[in-house]
Amino acid sequence: MSLTVALSSARTSLMTTSAQASVISRNIAGSMQDGYSRKNVLVASLPGNGVYVAGIQRATSQGLFYNVLKAASSTAKQDSIYNGLQKIAATTVDDPQQDQSPAAQLAKLKSALQQYATAPDNITLAQAAVTAAKGVASALNDATKTVQSVRADADADMVSSVSTINQLLAQFETVNTSIVKGTITGSDITDYLDMRDSILSKLSQEVGITVTTRANNDMVIYTDSGVTLFETKARSVTLSPTFAYTAGTTGNAVYIDGVPVTGASAVMPIHGGKLAGLAALRDDSTVTYQNQLDEIARGLIETFAESDQTAASLPDVPGLFTYPGAPAMPPSGVISSGLAGTIFVNPSVDQGAGGNPLLLRDGAISGNVAYRYNTGGEAGYSARVQQLVDGMAASRPFSPAALGKPNASLIDFAGSSVSWLEAQRKSTNDEATYSQTLLERSAEAMSNVSGVNMDDEMSFMLQVERTFSASSKLIATIDEMLKDLLAAVR
Repeated sequence: MSLTVALSSARTSLMTTSAQASVISRNIAGSMQDGYSRKNVLVASLPGNGVYVAGIQRATSQGLFYNVLKAASSTAKQDSIYNGLQKIAATTVDDPQQDQSPAAQLAKLKSALQQYATAPDNITLAQAAVTAAKGVASALNDATKTVQSVRADADADMVSSVSTINQLLAQFETVNTSIVKGTITGSDITDYLDMRDSILSKLSQEVGITVTTRANNDMVIYTDSGVTLFETKARSVTLSPTFAYTAGTTGNAVYIDGVPVTGASAVMPIHGGKLAGLAALRDDSTVTYQNQLDEIARGLIETFAESDQTAASLPDVPGLFTYPGAPAMPPSGVISSGLAGTIFVNPSVDQGAGGNPLLLRDGAISGNVAYRYNTGGEAGYSARVQQLVDGMAASRPFSPAALGKPNASLIDFAGSSVSWLEAQRKSTNDEATYSQTLLERSAEAMSNVSGVNMDDEMSFMLQVERTFSASSKLIATIDEMLKDLLAAVR
């Protein structure tokens, strides 16, 4: 080997070790940064001309990364649903002994009526029964307010999620363009790739996604249902907010590039991410629970309705429990949307409102004497009160669309509503726990592949220092030899 070739090899070795030291420094600096992946210098050799840096490569696993994206989407979805159900449960069913539970209030009402039936002339017991009835109505009213509040909050969170998605897509477009240009020119794009993966991780928490990489590291993003989110340019994600919710309100759909991805009109509905969870909470879970509350309210009005006691064959009318649509009865077998939010106790039996609670015993709560049961005005008349107690225990049909017991007593149906809500909470929590565990395991495996190990980096740094020292010593030796050679020539 000539001195010139030896010098060239030593120089390229120094340049290579310099690049390696620089990358090691980057790795050490990035070890505490979320989303940073370890970088490696690709070293190649030329016959008779030493080594050179062929490029810088990231340590990564696309398979593991895609698993992380999928698990993050599933976790975010289940968490969104569970948090909403928790708010409803905390207000309506968590403590059956408290006034906010419709099931507990129904049991209190039945007990109060049973006590009143034993002493139908006792106005104090009559008023106690009316007070218990007011507790049932209030529980249903408050539960409806809670459900609609949760729906409104979910809608607001969906609007926020849509805004976040659009921001992330705009950032992705900038980074992806830099990656494509850098790939074409042969520049180091590893940091940009880290940035792109970080954006994808955040995006997957908002909406379920799949990705495809094309020529020049260009990436295309689709929703998990196949709608294009990004291809060269970011697609627009839109949602018109609904500011106030009632039981009959239908939330607006989310559109991606003009395609509905949530709601009944969605032909390609999204399945994962926070956005999908909030949509399911707003449009499915809360609507079903509201239907159950409305069915309880309808059952109450029908159970306590008054029937004609004459030969006139007049239609039944609301009695103890009424609503703004009185004197007509709610449609039988059909869910009356929002009925639980408007049901109330007839003031004509409320002593505090100037009414007479003894009308529970006598009838004609509606004010029409044709519906009077105690026609003889007997103080010990208990048949009507006992009829109301038996009515609460009697099985009656409920709409199957409410997903409660289709045939049950009022109290049993209210209990099935509680069971349904608890089952939804448990199922959602179990799925969230599983998804979270999968996410943690996938992220840990991903970290083992792409994460920075400080011990390994320091060990490699020592090797680079030895190589650098050897190359420097070789250059110094060649320098001495060249000096001796030039001296001999002179």
